Amino acid sequence: MKPAPFDYVAATEMSEALDALHQGGTEARVIAGGQSLVPMLNMRLARPAMLVDITRIPELSRIEAKGDQVTIGAAVRQSALERWPDLADRLPLVRAALPWVGHAQLRNRGTVCGSVAHADPSAELPLCLIALGGNVTLRSRRKTRTVAARDFFQGMMSTDLAPGEMIVSVAFPARKDGTGFAFREVARRHGDFAIVACAATARPDGTATLAVGGVADTPATLDLPADMADLDDRLNEFAWHLQARDDLHATARYRRDLVRRLGHTTLKEALSCRD
Repeated sequence: MKPAPFDYVAATEMSEALDALHQGGTEARVIAGGQSLVPMLNMRLARPAMLVDITRIPELSRIEAKGDQVTIGAAVRQSALERWPDLADRLPLVRAALPWVGHAQLRNRGTVCGSVAHADPSAELPLCLIALGGNVTLRSRRKTRTVAARDFFQGMMSTDLAPGEMIVSVAFPARKDGTGFAFREVARRHGDFAIVACAATARPDGTATLAVGGVADTPATLDLPADMADLDDRLNEFAWHLQARDDLHATARYRRDLVRRLGHTTLKEALSCRD
C-alpha cells in the first residue's frame, strides 16, 4: 500500500518546523528517521495531513555531554549514538541496549528521539530513559517544557506530546562512580520486538531500580532497597502487578516468569559490576 496524500515540509530552521507544526495542529507529524512512522503511513494506520522533516536542522543533530547528563537531539540517529566515543563511559546502559534495537540497517536511519516519540512498550531506548530517570524536552511555538520520562509515557504508543509540540531532545543522566548497569532481553529472534526486556541500575549504597518493557502498556519500574533478602517475593509481586496479557508472541504466564527470572539476573549483574 501507499500512504494517503500529505503536505511535506523540509524545515531547515527550528522556527520553520515549529510554525509548520502550529499550523498543522493535530494533523501534523514530525518525521526524522521514519522507521516506525513510514510503515504506519504505508498501511494507512497513520494519516497525517502534513509531515515536518527535521533532519536538516543542525541544532537537532548534536550529542552534548554537560555536567551530569547527556543530551541527544531529535535528529541524532541511533547509529550515531552507537559510534559516539564517550558512550561506554557516559551511558553504559544505553551502550548495552543499542545492539538490541532492531538491526544495524534500521539503526542507520532510526533516531533516538523517534523511538521515544513512538512509545512502543517493547522499545529499548524508552526503557533505558525511564530506568536512568531521564527526561524529554518538548517545544512548541509558544513555550519549551521538560517532562520526566516516567510521566511522558502515558500508554501504548501514547505520550504527553501536545498538538503543535515536538521533541527537541532527550537527556540521560550520565554514569556516576560506583554505579552498576545491566541490560537483558528475550525475543523470538535478535532484532525482533522484545517479549520482555530488563534494564537495571545499582547505586553505591546498594539500592537499585529495575525497569521492565514488553509487558505492560508502558515500561514499568521497581525500586529496591539495599536489603534484597526478599527479592524473589518482590519480583513475583511486580510480575503480577504488570498485568501481562497473552498474545501471538508469548503467554502472560511466560512473561511473568521472564520478569522474575530475567529481572533477578539483570539486577544481580548490575550490582556485581559497580565500580
